[in-house]
Amino acid sequence: MRNKLTLIFAWSLFFMFDVSHAQLNQNRPAILDEIGVDEKLGDTIPLDLRFADSNGDSVRLGDLIQSGKPLLLNPLYYECPSLCSLVLDRVFSAVEDMAWTPGEDYTIISFSIDPDEGPALAKETRDTYLGDLNRQGAEEGWHFLTGREDQIRQLTDAIGFRYKKDERTQEYVHLASVMMISPEGVITRYLYGTNFNEFDFRNGLYEAADGKIGTPVDQIVLYCFTYDPSSQSYVPVAMNIMKLGGLATVIILGIFLTVLWRREKGADRTSKIEFEK
Repeated sequence: MRNKLTLIFAWSLFFMFDVSHAQLNQNRPAILDEIGVDEKLGDTIPLDLRFADSNGDSVRLGDLIQSGKPLLLNPLYYECPSLCSLVLDRVFSAVEDMAWTPGEDYTIISFSIDPDEGPALAKETRDTYLGDLNRQGAEEGWHFLTGREDQIRQLTDAIGFRYKKDERTQEYVHLASVMMISPEGVITRYLYGTNFNEFDFRNGLYEAADGKIGTPVDQIVLYCFTYDPSSQSYVPVAMNIMKLGGLATVIILGIFLTVLWRREKGADRTSKIEFEK
């Protein structure tokens, strides 16, 4: 009897879970199935696309990337009520915390996915963020763009950024993400969410530049980290740390032996002089 009751109870739990799961799927907005990010690492973005900058001038995407400098691509829309502002705030904080400066060490392109938005909104957003940043030269390296539907779609398709306009709310539904692009326009990394920190930001730019930016100290530190997709952040690389540790040991040992050798040589010379006397 007890076994029968246990079996009935188990089947009841399974049925309740199955029904609840089905209800959750039914209640899930269909629009969520149409958004996401399809990573296209190694692909090249269309550099010949033209957008309008915050002054309303037509600019070629490739011309905004400084020679030899990496690019951060930030899809958003300027009248977004929440998520876009959180991502933009996170980018701003990372820029503020870093010693590297937009326009000098790297480029940022924030572009609207809403074709109805124009340069006036882009300029308003630009003035707000760059005014608060107060970093000399940053205005030359952080661009706020708008464009036509076909231009926007070509760029978002190239980076795998899928979004959808909710006709009921008239808002765009999308994920929070930014893309790191090499100086040649190659997609090298995606960062997700609104919590990526300055270190992840800096690592992504360093990786996109193939290690060609930053100080020697930056290059040593960043050499010891790699991107972990599961945690969506940069984590230590044990092998690289061991290599640097081994190199440091060899250098220290070499310095120690050199000092010891010079002391012994000096002592021998002193003894020889005293002997000759």
